[in-house]
Amino acid sequence: MAIRIDGVVLLDKPAGMSSQGAVTAVKRAFNADKAGHTGTLDPMATGLLPICLGEATKYSQDLLKADKTYVAKVKFGSRTDTGDAEGLTIEELPLPVFTGEAGIRKVLDALLPKFTGLISQVPPMYSALKRDGKPLYEYARAGVELERTARDITIHHIRWTEIAWPVATLEVSCSKGTYIRVLAEDIGNALGCGAHLVGLRRTEVGHLNLEQSFTIESIQSGLQNSSNYILPVDALLQTLPHLTVDEQQAKRLEMGQRVPLNLPSIEALVRIYRATAAPHNFIGTADWRSGVLHPKRLISQGH
Repeated sequence: MAIRIDGVVLLDKPAGMSSQGAVTAVKRAFNADKAGHTGTLDPMATGLLPICLGEATKYSQDLLKADKTYVAKVKFGSRTDTGDAEGLTIEELPLPVFTGEAGIRKVLDALLPKFTGLISQVPPMYSALKRDGKPLYEYARAGVELERTARDITIHHIRWTEIAWPVATLEVSCSKGTYIRVLAEDIGNALGCGAHLVGLRRTEVGHLNLEQSFTIESIQSGLQNSSNYILPVDALLQTLPHLTVDEQQAKRLEMGQRVPLNLPSIEALVRIYRATAAPHNFIGTADWRSGVLHPKRLISQGH
């Protein structure tokens, strides 16, 4: 029988596995009764996929808004229908001629300023965005191309980390909703020879990073010490300010009641902790407005 496990598992997702497949594998490994992820990673991509178990699923949406960091391998000289190596080649273009490695780097570096800061991006047809209740990739597979509206995204940081022409590796830190495949295509178009993604690895989601993650094999083989792999529920919320309340205030919040609380001015959303000696006494999140704490999402205390 499935058991209640509350917490967060940082998975290093392997290539070829869908995000939902990864959730199912982790849920099965821990025999957990409830699991979900914090935002999809393409099957081709590898890297950090935070998976929420039990009560942590209540906070999975909070990380959807978080910035992400990727390492992306871009191949110049050809375009594919999906923008990555999984698609069919639709165009081969001659590569520009450079004078040595320094010449390549100089030209590639010169492309990046126009892809830094607030930029506009047209979502790809091969994406899970929905139109009339159907994901765009279903239209694309049927050979239908739909008009898409460009969206503003932010590239916080972008640099080339390695060049083995015609492949070059980018490190990109960006806002939510950024399609790295489209970024690779747009850079290729700016160079005049097209490009597509041949590798993608996510290294950071908000304040969480790949160094803290585990492979699915490691999780499956080390389950006698399963607690080693599970972070507490509030691991997703470490960037929020935190507040400790007494037992009476905690009970009122858990019953959905507001609690008057005079505080110095803080951010609207806070993490709440119960004043006990327990190491993980997180009880949920609340909005603090005009001297009153309004419960927002509280974890279930019963097992």
